[in-house]
Formats: sequence, structure tokens, C-alpha cells
Amino acid sequence: MLLKKALALSISGLLALGAVGCSGGGDEGGESGEKSIRVAMVTDVGGVNDQSFNQSAWEGLQKAEKDFGIGASYVESTQDADYVPNLETLLDSNNELIWGIGYKLSEAIKTSAENNPDQKYAIVDYSYGEETPENVVGVVFKAEQPSFLVGYIAASMTETDKVGFVGGIAGDVIDGFEYGYRAGVAYANKELGKNVEVLVQYAEAFDNPAKGKAIANSMYQQGADIVFHASGGTGDGVIEAAKEQNKYAIGVDRDQNYLAPENVITSAMKRVDMGVYNLVEELKDGKFEGGSTKVYGLEEGAVDIAPTSSDNVPKEILDKVDGIKEKIVAGEIEVPLNKETFEAYTETLK
Repeated sequence: MLLKKALALSISGLLALGAVGCSGGGDEGGESGEKSIRVAMVTDVGGVNDQSFNQSAWEGLQKAEKDFGIGASYVESTQDADYVPNLETLLDSNNELIWGIGYKLSEAIKTSAENNPDQKYAIVDYSYGEETPENVVGVVFKAEQPSFLVGYIAASMTETDKVGFVGGIAGDVIDGFEYGYRAGVAYANKELGKNVEVLVQYAEAFDNPAKGKAIANSMYQQGADIVFHASGGTGDGVIEAAKEQNKYAIGVDRDQNYLAPENVITSAMKRVDMGVYNLVEELKDGKFEGGSTKVYGLEEGAVDIAPTSSDNVPKEILDKVDGIKEKIVAGEIEVPLNKETFEAYTETLK
């Protein structure tokens, strides 16, 4: 009898563990025990707890679950080879909408969408432009805008006239962060009569905190006193280095001040949660517009500096940042998003 009871408990424990592994949201609801709409997401290799855009996406989906009564779930990817099978898993689970979180899923999403034209898909941080399949919506953010703002803050606050940027993997998305940041520094240099240098290095990974920490430590040793990262989970190491070296770091995507309240002076926020939430609401209302791309920026309130910035950034600097925001929204400042537009922008500052 005891053996049977122990076996039963063991089996139930394994079942519970399996459920947690692939889903963070329940599917119960209504009299039939099922939600009317099921929405799921596939993370990139950073995982759902990356303190960055994957986590933000999941928070948006959880909020949609709470507000709209949908069924929400996710599947984590530990390597790039997981993307296709993970999408297949969610396709077999009868989800009305399947998300790919991050540009690294772009090929897998497009192939899956073309092979399953009746299935709705969405992807964060990627636009297929005119080649967007009719059952796919791209959700992109003007990451260069908040990066410009934190670049201005970094250049205004540095005491060594040297700041750093740690990127995950080079590409269109991270270009926006890097060159927006460098442009913000350049703008501050012109305004303040400074000559702040920007150190730049890529970790070639979004899931390697040890590499992020090593790069940040190297930058601090070279004299940088503020380092901005746009590297997903790799950035956890950047923030850890700042804390250990008693230097400053700038977070990304979410307000990352809670990771090191005295060291993370601000964050370049990109409200992935808002983009996910809004599209799920449109799906619920029957307004899903496949074959399109949604673009979010300062004007939509989807990018900005972190609300905790006032904890570490002087008010006079934040007041100037508010003025810069107004100029960006009004089109008076066109923030560069890649090397070509950055070089053109810096010419205007001479």
C-alpha cells in the first residue's frame, strides 16, 4: 500500500514538473475547462527569465491572460535548433496565435507561417517588409530613441570621459541600440563641450553573463565608468561587474534598476510587453491584421528611459532629457539607427 502511494505521488510530481517546464499560464477557464483563445510564445535562447525582452514579452502575455481571460503559455529555447520544433509543438497545441520572441526566430516563423497559412503568427523585433506573410504581424521598436537618451545621460554623468557599450550579436536590432547610444553621446559632447569616448564590444551571445561580465570589467579597467548593454541575459554579467567594481551600468528593455539599485542609473526601455499585450487585444477583438508591421516609439509611449532614473540621475539632466524627447517626437532630432545614418548624423553636429 505504501509503495503504491509513493509511486502515485512520484508520478503526479513528474507531471507537475513537466507542466511548469513548457507553460507559465494555465489553460483552465469557463465551463468547458478551456480558454476561448489560446496564445503562446517561443523564447529565443535567452530564456523566459532573461531580465530582458523575453521576460517582458511573457509579462505582456500574462497581463493579457489576466485582463482578457485568454490561455497563455510559452516554450523556452536553449539553442537555435530548438526554434522549429518548438513552433511545431505550439502548432499542435491549437494556439490561435503563436509568437516568436526576437529576430533570431525570423526564418523559423516565416517558414512555419508559409507552411501553415491558417495559423496566426507574430514576431518581436523583426519586419519582413513587403514579404510579410498574410498570417504574420511583425512588432518592432525604435530602440535607437531610448538609446539616444541614455547616451546623453551617460555622457553628461561620466567623470572619466569614457563610457562603454556591450552588444549581444551585431545586426539591425542591436545596431539601433549601439548607434542611438553613440549619437546621444555625440549630441551631449556638442552641447556640453566634452569629448566623451565610447568603447564598443560584442559578446556574440544573448545568454552568456560570464562573457558580459568579462567585457564590462575590461571596459572599466580601460577607464570607462558607465557601461550600457543591449545583450539580453548576457547583460546580467555587465550589471554584476558594475556592482562589484562600484561603477555604473545602464540596463535595457525593462527597468533593470532592481538588479543593482545603486549601480544601474537608468535603462533604455523597450516595452515588448506593451506590443504583445496590444496585439493580443486586437486578436480578441477580431482586428488581427496579418501581413503588416507595427512600429512603436516614443510617441506611442513604448520606448523611454526607466522610471527609476530619478534615483541616480540628477534632475537637471532629466529635465534636459525631457526636452530632447520632445525634439525627437517633433522630428527635430532624427536619431540614427545604423552606421550609415550615424555618420550622416554626426556630420550635422560639426
